Amino acid sequence: SEMLTHTLIDFLMGESTGVVQDPVHIFRLYMALGNYPQAARTAMVIAHQERENGNYRSAHQTLYETYRELEARGIRVPTSLRTSFLLLHSYMLVKKRIKIGDHVGAARLLSRVAKNISKFPSHTVPILTSTVIECQRGGLKKTAFEYATQLMRPEHRSELDPNYRRKIEAIVRRRGGSELEDIQDERSESPYTGDMLDNFDLVCPTTKNPIPFCIITGRHMVADDWCFCPNSKLPALYSQYVAFLQAVKNSEDRVDPLTNNPIALEQLRKVNDPEEYLAAYSAPMDDDDDDEEDAQAGLARP
Repeated sequence: SEMLTHTLIDFLMGESTGVVQDPVHIFRLYMALGNYPQAARTAMVIAHQERENGNYRSAHQTLYETYRELEARGIRVPTSLRTSFLLLHSYMLVKKRIKIGDHVGAARLLSRVAKNISKFPSHTVPILTSTVIECQRGGLKKTAFEYATQLMRPEHRSELDPNYRRKIEAIVRRRGGSELEDIQDERSESPYTGDMLDNFDLVCPTTKNPIPFCIITGRHMVADDWCFCPNSKLPALYSQYVAFLQAVKNSEDRVDPLTNNPIALEQLRKVNDPEEYLAAYSAPMDDDDDDEEDAQAGLARP
């Protein structure tokens, strides 16, 4: 009943006891009630807390679960939730890309995360260190220099791993950043217009629409290279999913990066026309400006 629902929400929010319960319980309640916008806001609060504490896998899973539930019900995913999910997923993909020798891809993903390093306060120095190392390996010399310089600041230098300190100091001392360049990112077509843009750019240069990202690489999707992961149901570049499964040496590692369930090459099906998904993905949304602080404020009863 409505009265029972309000009583339960009051209890979870601490209005009747003075003790706020774990937000996960509030999230589950909103999901069960079908109040998906409020569930999404609650998921953002949970993910924010988990990410601040360095529990990235838990934060990633919470956002993925909410993302999928909203999409499955035809509800547009708020931009703030998409962005948080993208950053966490990019970070989670790094080890998988390194494992198959894709240091350029790993460098691009870490660079994306490092640009938002304030959202990863528990592991600022380790993430920036990994960014420098992978950017050096992947040919992003200018980016490596920029983050190496950042690591030499007093607030970070003392936390540097001794195994990498000399290498990072050498990058900073070797030459000025103005002399260095990053290798050019490869380019591919926008799925909306066919205009070319860098693989890791996620906004169409003509329509300004957000472009869905590939769950295998973190790159933007391309209309004629599209599939949906059979497990997670999220989009992936077909050719890159195939390449990933073929590159993985151990069968136990042939899992999708979201559910960690086994995946086989023959399960993949190429999508001929992703227009319907693109239309839903780029549709306007009235409440699309919530940031994490807004989401935390939104934990109050609707």
